[in-house]
Amino acid sequence: MKSVEIAEIFRDIAKILEIKGENVFRIRAYERAAQNIEGLPNLLEKYIKEDNLQEIPGIGEDLAERIKEYVLTGKIKIYEDLKKSIPQGLLELLKVPSIGPKTAKLLFDELKIKGINDLEKAIQKNKLSGLPGIKEKTIENIQKGIAIVKRGQERMTIGEALMVAGEFIGPLEKLPEAKKISTAGSLRRQKETVRDIDILVTSDKPQKIMDAFVKLPPVEEIQAHGETKSSIRTKNDIQVDCRVVEEKSFGAALLYFTGSKNFNIKIRQLAIKKGLKISEYGVFSAAGGLASGRKNDKFVCGRSEEEIFKYLGMQYVDPELREDTGEIELALKNKLPRLIELKDIKGDFHAHSNWSDGANSIGEVAQAAIKLGYSYIAITDHSQSLKVANGLSIAELKKKKTEIERINAKLKNFSVLYGTEVDIDSQGKIDYPDKILAEFDVVIAAIHTGFKQSGIQLTKRTVNACKNKYVNIIAHPTARLWGTREPFDIDLEELFKAAKDTNTCLEINAYPQRLDLNDANSRRAKEMGIRLAIGTDSHSVQQLGSMRLGVSVARRGWLSPEDVINTLPLDKMLKAIKK
Repeated sequence: MKSVEIAEIFRDIAKILEIKGENVFRIRAYERAAQNIEGLPNLLEKYIKEDNLQEIPGIGEDLAERIKEYVLTGKIKIYEDLKKSIPQGLLELLKVPSIGPKTAKLLFDELKIKGINDLEKAIQKNKLSGLPGIKEKTIENIQKGIAIVKRGQERMTIGEALMVAGEFIGPLEKLPEAKKISTAGSLRRQKETVRDIDILVTSDKPQKIMDAFVKLPPVEEIQAHGETKSSIRTKNDIQVDCRVVEEKSFGAALLYFTGSKNFNIKIRQLAIKKGLKISEYGVFSAAGGLASGRKNDKFVCGRSEEEIFKYLGMQYVDPELREDTGEIELALKNKLPRLIELKDIKGDFHAHSNWSDGANSIGEVAQAAIKLGYSYIAITDHSQSLKVANGLSIAELKKKKTEIERINAKLKNFSVLYGTEVDIDSQGKIDYPDKILAEFDVVIAAIHTGFKQSGIQLTKRTVNACKNKYVNIIAHPTARLWGTREPFDIDLEELFKAAKDTNTCLEINAYPQRLDLNDANSRRAKEMGIRLAIGTDSHSVQQLGSMRLGVSVARRGWLSPEDVINTLPLDKMLKAIKK
């Protein structure tokens, strides 16, 4: 998790520099570096070992030295010095949405607020009212922001959880004593946020597994160290549980510990109706009746989940569907849909290059997409009104298009699509004229400003964008950022109706902090006959790999390949998105 830790430090440095009024380009350099490092969960150590950190976009000599310093010492001196230069507690305040550097400093200077607890007490005592620039609505937004931060501290995104799980599963898989290994719980069900991590292992030498598990590098505290189960907390305060089970019970244990609770209850009820008992140890025929003890029961199956579902007379239920929302009933009729898989994806609709705020050139993005097995990728840099993201002017668009044409001329069986992510303004208008929009292969539209408008206004803006004949996709429709910003108050039913009427696709944004639309809304969109597009919103080539998270959302939303536009080959896809 060093990439996450270093990214957080770089973001903190940027915030402190902003508080101190430092050069905006220096601030932006740290922010950009944080963004690019974050996309290297498994590659940062490789760059360090090979001493080529400066090959990472946005990492110059100075920042490379900072990274090496952290790896060697666990600290970055400039960061420690900067923290001492500002009042203690300001950084914690800056984690709260709606509190920027100026507001944080104001709260400290006027009320000596040194953290979230102080802030909550000050709000309870009505001390914020009357401060310059602090209105009743501001206080309401700060309270909402505090709630978001607290939820974010309790849970982690699926992207973070997968990285943590990998730090344990990778080393455990290499042990000769480990036969089978899998995650379980909400992580295996691919929930968008996860509280803790469950790992199951089969082995005939469980003590060897337990001893190795509690000694792995991420372990900070051993909470339990038993013969078949151990629990630890990582250095980032995440709980990880590891259980060793017999091979004949692996499927039953996997089924039981994957959950969900409601799904398990329904499965047990189904088993009882068939005169069976089901537990983490296996499926048993109740030889002496359902009230008898396990000693009298006959083991029937449990080696794999597949054989358990088959014995119960039902179709295999993918982990992502196990939420008791109708999947069991359909499985009994063999009518579950074939869920989309990562291998079905033919291309990515949402990627940024260094023409706007991306880290890599168009050529580099194309090569990375080719390595992923795609046949196309849309380069959707920001449009002219989004200055903070280096949005492209119309003159710059012509140069970018020429570059794409030059790159495509050299490629075989792959196409770089000339795309854009246009801004939906406060009135619902697009910030390029139609004659410019008509030239793009793919146009995705999104709201990037004015999040505090009423739900009616936000809905109207997005619906108006759907009605533009050149807008193909609405990106991150609710604009939520996990732990930072709640979904805005948009009427999704109105948006879905407009999308259906205008043949506008809606995006499942695969960026780990977004995952927007979520699973429930994706399923609703499918039910209304709306096609969805999965886009990574990548700002570096490493982030293209988050496509699997978008696919996970789609699977939890019951989506099949035909529900997702980027499962189509290029010619059929371009025809399908035309209005």
